Parts: sequence; C-alpha cells; structure tokens
Amino acid sequence: RDGARRMEDILATGSWPDLTVESIEKAAIDAQLPPGAVHQGILLRADPLAPTALDDVVAGETNGRSILIALDQVTDPHNVGAILRSAAVFGAAAVIVPARHAPPLTGTLAKAASGAAEVVPLVRAANLARALDQLARQGYWRIGLDAAGDTLLANAQPDAKTVLVLGAEGSGLRRLTAEKCDVLCRLPMAAGLADKDAVDSLNVSNAAAVALYELVRQG
Repeated sequence: RDGARRMEDILATGSWPDLTVESIEKAAIDAQLPPGAVHQGILLRADPLAPTALDDVVAGETNGRSILIALDQVTDPHNVGAILRSAAVFGAAAVIVPARHAPPLTGTLAKAASGAAEVVPLVRAANLARALDQLARQGYWRIGLDAAGDTLLANAQPDAKTVLVLGAEGSGLRRLTAEKCDVLCRLPMAAGLADKDAVDSLNVSNAAAVALYELVRQG
C-alpha cells in the first residue's frame, strides 16, 4: 500500500528525488523487456549493482559468527532469488555462485529476491572449488547438503564460521564440490519416503531456508 501511494505521488508530480519520470505507451515498455515480463505498466532504468569480491565479504565479517551460502550450478533465477531472500532473513552474509552456470542478476531474479538482492551480495567465483578452499583457510567450516549425507544437519555442530553448500536440483553437488566439504549433511525426512510415489526431496530454495533456520537455531 505504501509503495502504491508513493508511485501515485511520483506520477502526480512527474518527478521524485533522483528520478526522472516519463510517460510512454505500454507497447514501448513491452519492447524494452524480455518476452512475457510482468511489469504492470512501470519500468525503472537503474544502474547494475556493483560486483562484490569474496575477500571483501570475508573481511567484513568481524563479529565472530558468519554464515555464507555457496550454490553449485543452481541455474534457476527464481531459486537463486528465493535463496537470497532467505539469506537476508536469516542473516547470511553472502550467496556465492560460480561465474558460469549461474543466472545473471536480472529482473526475474531480483523480483524473486523481493529486495534481498540489494541487501545480500551475490558473489561470483571464477572457480567454486577454489573459493571453498579459500574459505577453509579463512576458518570456515564447509557443510554440504546432500540427501545421502552422513549425518543430520541438526547433529553437525557447525563452527562460528560456516558455509552452507547446496547443489542443483536433480544432480545435487558435483563430486569435486562435495569433496571440498568438511561434512555432508541431510535434512530429516518423514518415514515412508522409500515409496516410489512419495515426494522425497525439497526444492533447493526451500532446503536452503530450512538449513539456514537450523544453523541459526544452533547458533
């Protein structure tokens, strides 16, 4: 409601601090956006967010406890956006993705993040395995989430500095990424999921939210 009133003020005055407002036809907006984009008649041209280096994120974590998230080839922008949102809610300092095989920060991803893309840095690592090695040297305990993990996440006893590593839906963590983890953990599932017709896994963004809750609860 507040956002709607703010937009009404902008349209009524034709200006807003640091904004220039221009009225154009809907077809002109459609032409500047990807096919099928939902825009409700409003388009904002904004500068891209400045990239954030992993070194800068780690250097900024000075209050003892730190949670990072690393995504191994999670390519759906809706999932990455939702994970950014959960990261913001549960206080994770950054979401790390590989430079390749990860979605760009588009309007689709930003919309799924619901404002979290401006709060939690999306760090692009040239090589995810090397980034995990770097984090280990800097004192981070690397927890991989895997349905076949050796222990329940609740029993992992994470360190003050933790990086939660999640893989793509279906394929999960790649072998090298899993080998870089200090422990592979699973989330508890209801009994009886061996039934071939049962749902036996969570969407990766839901799994991230549950895992972040558990890490924060333990902390």
